[in-house]
Amino acid sequence: MSSFKVEYILIAALIIFAAVFVYQTMINDSEFEGADGAASDFIYEINPDYTPIAEPLWEPPGTETESLLFAIQGVIGAFIIGLFFGHYRAVNKFKKQNSKV
Repeated sequence: MSSFKVEYILIAALIIFAAVFVYQTMINDSEFEGADGAASDFIYEINPDYTPIAEPLWEPPGTETESLLFAIQGVIGAFIIGLFFGHYRAVNKFKKQNSKV
């Protein structure tokens, strides 16, 4: 797989992400709520007497902390993906340099 194919795949992924993002932001009645909140609301609709088995050990004090933790997760994921692609590109570059010798 050449590096051009990898670049085409990345460009296609970015275009798809941008299209989904634009579509989601154009919906006027959309609520960007987490899946945990929606699931617990649905459970209480089905059974109002439901009691959770476990409680969280720690809840963030506010939405800013939740956003910060989510952003940190994104940075860590982007770093890992960057390491993967950087390693892949370096291996291909090394192979090309050694094949010329």
